[in-house]
Amino acid sequence: MVKALNAMLATDLPDDPPWRVDSFREYLSVTMPGERRLIWIAETSPGSAADDKPFGESVLGQANVLLFDGMAVLEVYVHPAARGTGVGRELLTAAVNRAHEEGFSTLGVEVIGGTPAVGFYEAMGFVCAYVESRSVLDLSTMDWSKLAEMAGNVAAGYRIEYYRGGPPEELYASYAAAKYAAHAVADDLGELDLRPSSYDANRLRASLMTLHMRGLKPYIVVGIHEKTGEVAGLTEVVVAAQHPDRADQYDTVVVPGHRGYGLGRAIKARMLFELRSAEPRLRSVQTWHSYDVESLVKVNTDIGFRPDREWREYEADVAELAARLAPPVQNASGTMVPGIAYP
Repeated sequence: MVKALNAMLATDLPDDPPWRVDSFREYLSVTMPGERRLIWIAETSPGSAADDKPFGESVLGQANVLLFDGMAVLEVYVHPAARGTGVGRELLTAAVNRAHEEGFSTLGVEVIGGTPAVGFYEAMGFVCAYVESRSVLDLSTMDWSKLAEMAGNVAAGYRIEYYRGGPPEELYASYAAAKYAAHAVADDLGELDLRPSSYDANRLRASLMTLHMRGLKPYIVVGIHEKTGEVAGLTEVVVAAQHPDRADQYDTVVVPGHRGYGLGRAIKARMLFELRSAEPRLRSVQTWHSYDVESLVKVNTDIGFRPDREWREYEADVAELAARLAPPVQNASGTMVPGIAYP
């Protein structure tokens, strides 16, 4: 499976580092409480010509769907050499049928802009609901002296704290409340909830435990409002065992009422210094943001992030998809008509 994934990356995202097998099973199988992930694998059949390994291995593609909070979130990848053979459609059909059986009404998927996946999902009836940009920071090009100025340039009345593995228990409630503030902003922008987040202390606790079990190491930097002791800003970076040379930037939040004091730049700059020390293999950091959040875009640009790819979120009605993907059937006159998967 990892070979097929890396073949897809080499074609669609040639500048991305390849994935490793380290904790790959845990990455796919471990989920948050109340969530389930179902996986389908397309393989060559025994005795077929494909056994000569034209694809590099027997796995042609994989689909998985994460079921949570009334939302089904899909991921499909197909080995480039197997594209156009119907493998993607078969994987999609299996996932859609199961989501329909489970009673889910909406299916969401993240799609990388500029790849064949865009045309594939649009042809299947998915509609683009939200567009964001991925930016990448090359750590070898960092101006560390400039970054040090950013890390120290925060208004009086705030202090910056760093935590490896997650915030301390006493900050959970305030930390989760800050993340909820970001969730409200995302709702206003029309972003889909394709990445489950943590808006209360118990959910945050479970989320951190799940990250560790999946082979993902979280690093946290917070801005504390000294007068109240509340979390005024936070930034999260996760380093995955599956690709330890590129980190993933998760949420960066500055709570309304604490904006305009330099917190955004300070916490992100401090994070990079801590990562340089804690993760010497790290070569780059990737982050995603809406085109509409101008303040965050400016912070990322000032630090050194460079726009890389458009990232799209698509959604589709599950019942309509199931009907569209059902095999055609013959009516009484012998004419082939679209099949109806479910009454």
